[in-house]
Amino acid sequence: MSARKELILNAFSMNCVGHINHGLWTHPRDRSVDYAKLSHWTDLAKVLEGGLFDAMFIADIVGVYDVYGGSIDLTAREAIQLPVNDPTLLVPAMAAVTEGLGFGVTVNTAVEHPYTFARRFSTLDHLTEGRIGWNVVTGYLDSAARAVGRDAMREHDERYDRADDYLELLYKLWETSWEDGAVKRDKPARLYADPSKIHEIRHDGPFYQSHGFHLSEPSPQRTPVIFQAGTSGRGQRFAARHAECVFIGASDPEAARRTSRQLREAVVAAGRRPDDIRILVGMSVVTGQTDEDAQDRLADYVTHASPEAALAHFAAGSGIDFSRYGLDDEISYGPTNAIQSTTAAARQKGLTRRQLLEASRLDSRYPLVVGSGKTVAAELGRWAEEGEIDGFNLTRTVTPECWHDFVRFVVPALQERGLYKAAYRTGTLRHRLFGEGDRLPPRHAGGTLRDEAAAAR
Repeated sequence: MSARKELILNAFSMNCVGHINHGLWTHPRDRSVDYAKLSHWTDLAKVLEGGLFDAMFIADIVGVYDVYGGSIDLTAREAIQLPVNDPTLLVPAMAAVTEGLGFGVTVNTAVEHPYTFARRFSTLDHLTEGRIGWNVVTGYLDSAARAVGRDAMREHDERYDRADDYLELLYKLWETSWEDGAVKRDKPARLYADPSKIHEIRHDGPFYQSHGFHLSEPSPQRTPVIFQAGTSGRGQRFAARHAECVFIGASDPEAARRTSRQLREAVVAAGRRPDDIRILVGMSVVTGQTDEDAQDRLADYVTHASPEAALAHFAAGSGIDFSRYGLDDEISYGPTNAIQSTTAAARQKGLTRRQLLEASRLDSRYPLVVGSGKTVAAELGRWAEEGEIDGFNLTRTVTPECWHDFVRFVVPALQERGLYKAAYRTGTLRHRLFGEGDRLPPRHAGGTLRDEAAAAR
């Protein structure tokens, strides 16, 4: 990657009190407890737009974190992604006060039929004028499975098999049900849409069936930009076929480079180009006027952090109840049905409970960069160059302070280094990210299906 390639920056958040850096909701300047107020999100959207952020990436879960201690006791007390509200309902309000900010919204394929889901995201694509993306997740919480009537989460690879079928049905709805030119809006002729150009889709897949017409007329992108965060072997194969932006975790640039190369090789093997995906690393940043100011701010934040809450979050992701172990006991990091990449990383490090708690002064799942704007910009540039990545999902710390600080100190420093845009480009989110138009390219699975359907007509 060229050192002067412009970085993609997403603000990583969630419609809840505690997201990644747990305990910071107790800081006197933190406003996360206002998450249920619409102004909390519209004000944030304006700040991010002022900093030319590419998107707000909104996480979500359907279920609760009940692995640690076998209950939600700590989860509820520390607001560990509980309570959590619907992420999609935030988007129209934030879109109404912005023009350039995109939105990547997480929705779990395991809890909703693709037919109704397709209409909701077409609606969001219309209302944002093409600024919507979908973060595809297959779920990993047994509590979520029980809540929707199943005994436990399906096996890891089967979840991706089902997601493949889910996406194929969605592509048929978004890309083939309404032809280009179907919508006429001809008042004198009393012809809104030409019925000969609207087609019933028929899908009889291994997991999903649907015979019907897509309910929404074509939106600016038709298919939202596809985000995805799975980096297991099966997850990478899924990404190679479907993903446009892949969110990875990496402890250092070398680890990011290994994962990036694996992903791009898989994309090429799937018949796409290596630059058909944008790879984003999760990162936490604490910044200030000077390096010393940033370190003082970090020290202040740490006094409010909850390492045990971070460990409870990690327990849910790994499927391991760390509360059962003494502080220095050897932990059995055996295979689980949760997030495979999380379990593999834990197994490789072999950390004890004491070491995990010590590592979680904020949260250990993403690297932490601390310093002045110039220091942070230099470090992000190093990660991008050495890690062969395209940008970052930046986690919140004390909010909205952390976003104001980043826009004030880091954005100008990135621009000075030629690593960040000076203005939004025109067009949809997909066009801004890839510069190849609003629609899926023909190399993508959805683009291929679209072109085959058009040729068959």
